[in-house]
Amino acid sequence: VHEGRGRAPVRVVVLEAEDHVAAHQTGHNSGVIHSGLYYAPGSLKARLCAEGREAMFDFCAANGIPVERCGKLVVATRADELPRLDALEARGRANGLVGLRRLGAGEIAAFEPHAVGLAALWVPETGVTDYGAVAAAFARVIVERGGTVHLGHRLTGVRREPDGLVLATTGGEVRAGGLIACAGLHADRVAALCGVEAGGVRIVPFRGEYHRLVGPSADLVRHLIYPVPDPRFPFLGVHFTRGIDGAVHVGPNAILALARHGYRRGAFDAGDAAAILSSPAVWRMAARYWRIGAGEIVRSWSRRALARSLQAMVPDVRAEDLVPAGAGVRAQALEPSGALVDDFRIVEGERMIHVLNAPSPAATASIGIGRYIAERAAAHLGLA
Repeated sequence: VHEGRGRAPVRVVVLEAEDHVAAHQTGHNSGVIHSGLYYAPGSLKARLCAEGREAMFDFCAANGIPVERCGKLVVATRADELPRLDALEARGRANGLVGLRRLGAGEIAAFEPHAVGLAALWVPETGVTDYGAVAAAFARVIVERGGTVHLGHRLTGVRREPDGLVLATTGGEVRAGGLIACAGLHADRVAALCGVEAGGVRIVPFRGEYHRLVGPSADLVRHLIYPVPDPRFPFLGVHFTRGIDGAVHVGPNAILALARHGYRRGAFDAGDAAAILSSPAVWRMAARYWRIGAGEIVRSWSRRALARSLQAMVPDVRAEDLVPAGAGVRAQALEPSGALVDDFRIVEGERMIHVLNAPSPAATASIGIGRYIAERAAAHLGLA
């Protein structure tokens, strides 16, 4: 909401489909505040993660939300990972991570006494928080500044009129001068509902399962421990996260889900499944990533296979100390070619802006993304 010189008042109205905020991706993630280590220099991810990271630390501190700048270790456990670790270090420095430190095998224990590897990167800029609490604070700020948050208002249609838009929702009609759509798992469907050209991009849901370490294994990890990511796959690999509550979780994996809200193993939605299995782009993606995907499925069903992956970084982890701890579903945009969209993707339509792809580190970057969209809205929606 603003009333500046030469500007008409702008009132923000948030339409939330569910009965509470952070019901999906935001409320099911690991709580990591990412440093910006992984992203191509100059990309939206790199720029907005760096901006959003510091803004997120500041926002949490200002609003009494638990937050810790704890740091993380990225560990190379095989010789073929060392060149990739070199490239990751160069990328991190290009993205402005001044605290980044390269560690030899003998230095790893000073940061994580139970971790092993040939080399590692220490990334002190990484942190943890509770994004459910962050989303609730965002909603409070909107209301405090004169905006409105409508829960239970799922968008069902859009009608254009000479002076704006009429949004049909399950909670009634809402009139607006412009629309910013951040629909996550339904971003492609909302774009289609609004008649916005998305270039054939569609959302594919990936379920990411978590386990919690209990017993003796719960004391093996101090901070966050990640593997060197596989450049053939856009996900970061199964890793250790000591959350803001002190519990250590491992995960997430990445398994194609047959329901956009498929948080339970075996969850199935006939419409979602039909759309996924009838898509040539999905089959092209499967042909490209089937070997990696098969490994993800094995680790999903076998605690011992999952433990073996973790033991490459922390040998003392025991399979019997892994307890299932829920799952999230990641909205991943897919090109018609079968390629996974890597960067954030935000497109414009008549009186509209649509966020079509905002995977990790979108929670970290959320304040930066908001500022970026606000700048585009000021010009595109006539608010400047």
